[in-house]
Amino acid sequence: MIYKDKTKPIGERVEHLLGLMTLEEKVGQLIQPFGWQTYEHIDGKIKLAESFKQQVENGGVGSLYGVLRADPWTGVTLESGLSPRLGAEAVNEIQRYAIEHSRLGIPILIGEECSHGHMAIGATVFPVPLSLGSTWNVDLYREMCRAVARETRSQGGAVTYSPVLDVVRDPRWGRTEECFGEDAYLVGQMAVASVEGLQGERLDGEDSVAATLKHFVGYGSSEGGRNAGPVHMGRRELLEVDLLPFRKAVEAGAASIMPAYNEIDGVPCTTNKELLDGVLRGEWGFDGMVITDCGAIDMLASGHDSAEDGQDAAVQAIEAGIDMEMSGEMFGKYLVEAVRNGRLDTAVVDQAARRVLELKFRLGLFEAPYADPNRAEQVIGSREHVELARKIAGEGIVLLKNEGGVLPLSAAGKIAVIGPNADTGYNQLGDYTSPQPRSKVTTVLGGIRGKLADAPERVLYAPGCRIKGDSREGFELALSCAEQADTVIMVVGGSSARDFGEGSIDLKTGASKVTGNTESDMDCGEGIDRLSLRLSGVQLELIQEVHKLGKPLIVVYINGRPVAEPWIDEHADAILEAWYPGQEGGHAVADVLFGDVNPSGRLTLSIPKHVGQLPVYYNGKRSRGKRYLEDDSQPRYPFGYGLSYTEFGYANLIVQPECILPDGTAKVTVDVTNTGSRAGAEVVQLYVTDVASAVTRPAKELKGFRKVYLAPGESRRVEFTVGAEELEYIGRDYKPVVEPGEFRIHVGRHVNDTWSAKLIVREG
Repeated sequence: MIYKDKTKPIGERVEHLLGLMTLEEKVGQLIQPFGWQTYEHIDGKIKLAESFKQQVENGGVGSLYGVLRADPWTGVTLESGLSPRLGAEAVNEIQRYAIEHSRLGIPILIGEECSHGHMAIGATVFPVPLSLGSTWNVDLYREMCRAVARETRSQGGAVTYSPVLDVVRDPRWGRTEECFGEDAYLVGQMAVASVEGLQGERLDGEDSVAATLKHFVGYGSSEGGRNAGPVHMGRRELLEVDLLPFRKAVEAGAASIMPAYNEIDGVPCTTNKELLDGVLRGEWGFDGMVITDCGAIDMLASGHDSAEDGQDAAVQAIEAGIDMEMSGEMFGKYLVEAVRNGRLDTAVVDQAARRVLELKFRLGLFEAPYADPNRAEQVIGSREHVELARKIAGEGIVLLKNEGGVLPLSAAGKIAVIGPNADTGYNQLGDYTSPQPRSKVTTVLGGIRGKLADAPERVLYAPGCRIKGDSREGFELALSCAEQADTVIMVVGGSSARDFGEGSIDLKTGASKVTGNTESDMDCGEGIDRLSLRLSGVQLELIQEVHKLGKPLIVVYINGRPVAEPWIDEHADAILEAWYPGQEGGHAVADVLFGDVNPSGRLTLSIPKHVGQLPVYYNGKRSRGKRYLEDDSQPRYPFGYGLSYTEFGYANLIVQPECILPDGTAKVTVDVTNTGSRAGAEVVQLYVTDVASAVTRPAKELKGFRKVYLAPGESRRVEFTVGAEELEYIGRDYKPVVEPGEFRIHVGRHVNDTWSAKLIVREG
C-alpha cells in the first residue's frame, strides 16, 4: 500500500489514501470529539467508551481534543486523572483501537492545550504568556517551548493549541493573561520563538508538536474588552498590527491555525474567506491545517446569526477554509448530508481531509503512533523543567517601584506576609491549568519561608481577606502580624483559578478549610471580563489599614491583567508585578525580594492610572489627544518600563550611514554600561518614528530589543539593523511601502525614556 510506504513522498501517500476513502471516512477526519470522554479510568486501568469504539468503526475519528486535559471543565481530578505513565498508556490504547478497528488504520491526531505548559496531571506549570512576554527573552521562551513540546509528545500529544498571538488593546479582557502584550512586533518575535520551540527541527521528532496559532484574528481588540465581542478595525490596522504576528509565525513554518470567535466588520472569522483563503493561504502561502475554536460553527447559527441553521453553518465554514472542527458536532452531523443533498461539493471535503492527512504524515503518526510510557515518566515534570520554570518566572517579574531602596530585603528583622495570594497556590497558576498537589506549587509565603528556613520565627502570615467579597474578619489577624513585623509584604491581585475543590481559607487563622460551599475568587481568565482594573473585594482597604502602622510596605501583585490603584502607586514603598508566575512563582518572587535575582522584567502592557484612560496602549496615533479634564492621558507605568537593583547608562548612539535608499539598511549602535554595584540585565529597546507620512502613524513603534547581562562596571556595544522591515508601513494602496523622508531612531530603557538620532531615506 502506497500510503503505508514511508519511502514515498507525503503528497503521493496522501493522494493514495484519499482515493481509498469513503465520504464518511473523509468527514470523520475533519471532526475532533472531546478526548476525555473516550475512556474511563478505573482502578489504574483504561476502558475505552463504547461510543468511541462505534464512532471509530463507523467511519473514524480524525482527532481528539484534550485526551490528557485535566481541569474542572473536563471533570478530571487528581484522583481520577492520568499519571504521566498512565496518560501515555491511555493514548496508546486509543491509537491502537483506531488503527486496528478502522478500515484503513489511520492514526488519530491527539490535540492538547499547552498555553503555559502541557495541561495534564504532573506536567510543569510555567508562567502565563503575559509573564513570558515580560521577560523580553526570546531565547529563554524558545527553550521553554521545547520543554513543553517534550512533555506533551512524550504522552502522545501531537498538536497544541498555542501560541496565543492576540494583541491586547483593552486589558479588562479576561484573556489578557494568555497574551504576550500590546505590541505586534514583540508578539511576533515571541510567535517565531514559539513555533521554533514547539515544532523543533522536524515535526516527526520525538520532542516536537505542531503549533496552532490563535486566535486568527483581532480577538484582543473586542468591543469593550468583552470576550469574543465584535471588532471594529480598519483594513490597514488589521494588516499592520493584528495580522503581523500571525504572518511571522506562518513564515516560521507554523503547521496549524485557529480562527477567532469574533467578527470583523460584520464577518465572523470562522467564515471569513477573505482572511482564510485570501490572506492566509493566498498571500502568505500557508499550507497547513485550519481548525475552529470550540463551538465556533454552532455560534454562526446561534450567536452571530449569520447562518440559517446548523447545516448552513457547517457548509459556510468548510467552504471558507476550515479543515477541522473542534468538538466535531456540526461537521459530524451535517457534512455528509450536505454533500448528499447537493449543498456541498465533494471536492471541498477532499481538500480539508487532504490537509488533515498531510499533517498526520508530517508528524510521523503513521510510522510512530504510540507513546513511550517510560519516557513520559522521565520527562514530565522533570527537575530540569522545574528549574527552567523558576528561572523564567524570575525574569518575568517587573519591579515597578523601589522607594529608598527598600528592596532587596535586609538580612535582619521579622517579615509579615499578608494577603489572599500569599499562600493560595492555584491563584498564581493562571487559567488553563491542570489540578496540582499542594506540594508541587511554591507560594510566595513558601518561597520566603524557604529563604529563612534557619529562622522560621522571622516569618509571620495572615491571609487578611479573599480576592473577592467584603469580609473583613481576617483584618484583625493581619494587623496583628503586621504590628509584630519590621517589614510587611502584601501579596494581592487576582485569580483565574477555577473550582478545583480546594475548599477555602479560614481568615481568622490562615488555615485551609474544606466546606461544602466554597467561594470562588476567580476575577480573571476566559469569560471573566471586568468593568474595572482596580483590586477586587476589600484588598485595597486591607492594604490601607496595614499602611497606617507605618511599617515599610512592599506590594506584590499576582494577577492576570494590570492593576490600576493610584493609592498603592503613591503609598507603597516597593511594588513587584509578578503576573501569574506558575508553580515556581513563590521561589521566583522570593529570589527577587531577597536580591538573589536582580529584576529584569519589563512591561509589555501600559498600565493606566485609571480605567477611564483606556485605550492607553503606547502606539496609538498622534492625534489621539494628550489629556482629559481630570488628568493627562499618559499611563502610570509606560510600555517597556521596569526597574533594577542596579543602574544602566547609555552613550554614543550612532546611526550609520545617516542616509539610505528605501531598500537599504543602517546599523544602529549604542554603548550600555552597568553603572551600579550589582550585576543585572538591561532590556535595550529600539523604537522608530516616521516624522511625516502619507498615512498617519504612531509616534513611536518598537522595532527591536536586546536583553544584555552586565557585571558592575561592564560596558557593551549593542547593535541593531534598521531596514525596510523596520521602516515600512501599509500605504494608501494597502501595500507595504518605505517612504523617503526623515525618521527618528530612538534607543533606551522604555518608550518614554530614550535617546534619539536621525535617519534619512532618500529617493531611489
